[in-house]
Amino acid sequence: MNWTTNLFIFVLLVTISCQSTEPSPEEPTMPVEPKQISSYLALGDSYTIGESVPATENFPNQLNQRLTDDGFNMAATEIIAQTGWRTDVLQSAINGSTLEDTFSIVSLSIGVNNQYQGRPFSQYETEFEQLLNTAIQYAGGNKDKVFVVSIPDYAYTPFGQNRPNVGMISTEIDQYNAFAKTFTESKGISYYDITPISRRGLDMPELVAGDNLHPSAEMYKDWVDLFYDDVKKKIEE
Repeated sequence: MNWTTNLFIFVLLVTISCQSTEPSPEEPTMPVEPKQISSYLALGDSYTIGESVPATENFPNQLNQRLTDDGFNMAATEIIAQTGWRTDVLQSAINGSTLEDTFSIVSLSIGVNNQYQGRPFSQYETEFEQLLNTAIQYAGGNKDKVFVVSIPDYAYTPFGQNRPNVGMISTEIDQYNAFAKTFTESKGISYYDITPISRRGLDMPELVAGDNLHPSAEMYKDWVDLFYDDVKKKIEE
């Protein structure tokens, strides 16, 4: 082997060595955009706050958790609701609140205490309209981000069965819901009728909370199952 051959082999080995040790250029890292935070405002009464169930099990928080599990970056649910609130009390509470943000979705469920306390039906008609307009306002004026949940029928609970004129409860609840449905849909807003689910309470005691009046966590889950897919689209749009 002459010196020319040796030189060739040396150059070849050096070339291979450089190729094997030279680091390959790294792929450029694309910046990861943070997921947009979505927010939910729930307006209502005992059926919204979830009287007699853990706070995590009321329907707004179950809905929020379902959305979170589906990959949405949900802020904590903002709830303005208390047991016993009528339409006028809810509006006063909203007026006295410090809400400033526009929410991704807003729900409204109100009226059972107007009925239970024997308030004039005309009061509900006027104040429900005001509350729905308030809900639209907190949805940034976007009606597609608002939804209304019907009033449950507490006649189908042990508590309701012990009330005088139990049949009248259902009749009046139907009157309230018929107005709310017609008015809500006339505004192009989603209305979800959970009242038939509430009327399973006597046949399915597990759907009633321990106070024998309010929905259990299981009933709230059934409500969320009813409207979840539609509300999910509201967040996505």
